[in-house]
Amino acid sequence: MKGLFKSKPRTPVELVHLLRHLLPYTAPNPDVRKTKRKEKICELRKVILEMRTVLYGDERSEPAEDACVKLTHEFFKEDTLRMLIASLPNLDPGTRQDVTHVIANLQRQRVNGRCLASEYLECNTDLLGMLLPGCEDSELAISYGAILRECIRHQVAAKYILDSDHIKKFFRYIQDPSFDIASDAAATFRVKYREPLPELLTRHKSTIAEFLSKNYNWFFQEYNTLLESTNYITRRNAVKLLGALLLDRSNTSVMVRYVSSLDNMRILMNLLRDSNKTIQVDAFHVFKLFPANQRKPPEIVNVLVANRSKLIRFFSDFSLDKADEQFEADKAEVVKEIATLEPKGPACSNTKPCEEISC
Repeated sequence: MKGLFKSKPRTPVELVHLLRHLLPYTAPNPDVRKTKRKEKICELRKVILEMRTVLYGDERSEPAEDACVKLTHEFFKEDTLRMLIASLPNLDPGTRQDVTHVIANLQRQRVNGRCLASEYLECNTDLLGMLLPGCEDSELAISYGAILRECIRHQVAAKYILDSDHIKKFFRYIQDPSFDIASDAAATFRVKYREPLPELLTRHKSTIAEFLSKNYNWFFQEYNTLLESTNYITRRNAVKLLGALLLDRSNTSVMVRYVSSLDNMRILMNLLRDSNKTIQVDAFHVFKLFPANQRKPPEIVNVLVANRSKLIRFFSDFSLDKADEQFEADKAEVVKEIATLEPKGPACSNTKPCEEISC
């Protein structure tokens, strides 16, 4: 008999209303009995799970477009997203994960051709400032970082972070001793290794190009510390992203400026002799830009000439595990360019930038 009286499924609008009602109970409150708070949080978990089912479907059915639209519309009518983010520290890891999935889906939903999430963030950019401190907490970094990356899908959010001092914090996060904090910051900052999904520095090309041009000096000064990091994963991810940045046509002026620096070339020459083959290959795709530069400064020409025999010998043995015609063509072009260089001006007297490649 009990099965005959199952409760009627709540509508998307009812779910959002109930969510708003329950979220205040996540914060400890001396005026609310512990048992009541526990019951409300338990109910909140169920509501969030129901919302996830509406947006993603389940093993029995696919998500209904009409239900997703209604849920999205109601969710962004008020400050539900702000309330949900503020409540994350008081939720258990499983519920935080469900919340992350719900927010991720809502960031991508469109209602009558409009992206309500983008419109909401445009009026509430300060919300991003709530997410960033969470990236410093090893327990919360995964959830806050995932939500931040979904927000960065929208240009208004990416521009806010890039134009603020928050961007500088990522250099600290990436080198944090906590693996969770460091790896999550790297996921936000970079193109993911073996999974070229664009994030903060590659998604919105015009915004990134403008940012790099305005902030070239401090940005690449900080960035080069990642390339020279003693941490293998940090170096690997940094050199991969550097290639993505410099080889993007939107960043041509930045690329020309970068490959005109002897200090930058020295760093890439050192990465060519890294003990890891993957780092060597990614470093090559950046290093090849230095000899290819038709306006190479005299000091760069002289260093390439001073290292010519070592470089040519190195490249003669440098190959990929699998045949790659483009790689071989690029390598041949680099060797040809270096082989025909003539010294310019006085020889380089600073031995540090002229370090040779070991074969």
